[in-house]
Amino acid sequence: MIDLHTHILPGIDDGAATLAESRAIAERAVVDGITAVAATPHVRDDYPTTPEEMESRVATLREDFAQKGIPLEVHFGGELDLGALGGLTPDDLRRFSLAQTGRYVLVEFPYRGWPLGLERIAFELRAAGLTCLLAHPERNPEVKAAPERLEPLVRSGTLVQVTAASLDGRLGRATQQAAKRLFELRLAHVLASDAHSPALREMGLADAVATLDDHGLATFLTEDAPAAILEGAELDPPPPATGPRRKRFGLF
Repeated sequence: MIDLHTHILPGIDDGAATLAESRAIAERAVVDGITAVAATPHVRDDYPTTPEEMESRVATLREDFAQKGIPLEVHFGGELDLGALGGLTPDDLRRFSLAQTGRYVLVEFPYRGWPLGLERIAFELRAAGLTCLLAHPERNPEVKAAPERLEPLVRSGTLVQVTAASLDGRLGRATQQAAKRLFELRLAHVLASDAHSPALREMGLADAVATLDDHGLATFLTEDAPAAILEGAELDPPPPATGPRRKRFGLF
């Protein structure tokens, strides 16, 4: 499996504090069946960083994991705050894109309130040749109350990442129900851990995948879609479900 959302880079945000913690996250990822991760630290005002700093830390992790015999690929990435996007040029955004392919950017969905101007931001990203991958919207109360609010965004090309801990119930029943509903509506495309430390929000992709009845869906969420994103390839998921009869987890 491939995990596109981790805070595994040491000492750069609220994720791993030390290289030892990064190593512990990596070892647990391997046990969980993960072969590759995107290191996606926060890119926002309270965690200022640059692509150069992130590139250096990714290189450090790759070297350390190779020396320690940890079979985990580490790819570049960033979790961009909506408020930070306005200060970034298209070239900046491409440098912060997942695997630096210049194609997909991971954008953090806020934990409360519906983000004003989100549709405009997604449109502007598309105009610059970038696709927005929204991180964990199922954890937002507005989305919990009405997951279908994401449908216009998805229909216009935005992708959605759900947190593994949301799907398997670790983040509470309401969040779990919202995550399941997003899959029912075909409004989610990637499952990722958002792992921050060995103790906070562990990987857990295997446990989350086990809750899905559809093997094809599980493969799409944790292998096919993430691989395409890291390659900068075209991702053309099935459209959102429509009509009154929307079957459970009916992606295929």
